[in-house]
Amino acid sequence: MQAATPNSSSLDDDALLRRIRAGDRDAFSLLMRRYNRRLYRVARSVLRDDAEAEDALQDAYLQAFRALPAFRGEAALGTWLTRIVVNAALMRQRKTGRLAEVIELGADFGADDAAGPHYADASQGEREQPELAALRAQTRRLIETGIDKLPAVFRTVFVLRAVEELSVEETAATLDIPEATVRSRYFRARAMLREALAREIDFAIEDAFGFDGARCDRIVDAVRRRLDAEWGC
Repeated sequence: MQAATPNSSSLDDDALLRRIRAGDRDAFSLLMRRYNRRLYRVARSVLRDDAEAEDALQDAYLQAFRALPAFRGEAALGTWLTRIVVNAALMRQRKTGRLAEVIELGADFGADDAAGPHYADASQGEREQPELAALRAQTRRLIETGIDKLPAVFRTVFVLRAVEELSVEETAATLDIPEATVRSRYFRARAMLREALAREIDFAIEDAFGFDGARCDRIVDAVRRRLDAEWGC
């Protein structure tokens, strides 16, 4: 009987690779779980479609599994896998013809700081948690839509730097582009995203504190009930 494979946190990449090369399919499953989020986000940044990104990721994993015997570790495993995913996503993009734009990852089109909003306020208590969850979901969709609208050459860099939090050096190695290119693309991507989000916020401000519909009906009904109680109607 084959010994149970330890959980992924107890094995580094090299240990997983040794197990995979020895025929341990469970170890490959652990490897996929370790990199799934990063690689899906990268594929999604190219294809801008959830289902297409999943298919591209599956294709990439199959390619990676077949190529593992030839992997010599010149690059980090995560970098190597990300390159395979980028290529798989680009291949799927060309096959399906879903997008007209062509991504030239090696071309140059030419600060790093990140801060996220904090919506939770423990003093508000449990009563507001559903509203906070809804707010976060709406904010996440707004940001995802903004990222999707970025030009493809900036979008992949932004996802790796801001979403996956790779360093400039790691992103440059992953995409095989100069570090200066990573910095310029990331700076431009952030500026474009901020501008797009600012426009959305401007539009939303016009509709802030809306008073029609259910809220209006609720207040009118409540006042009428109180008046009826006072007048004895």
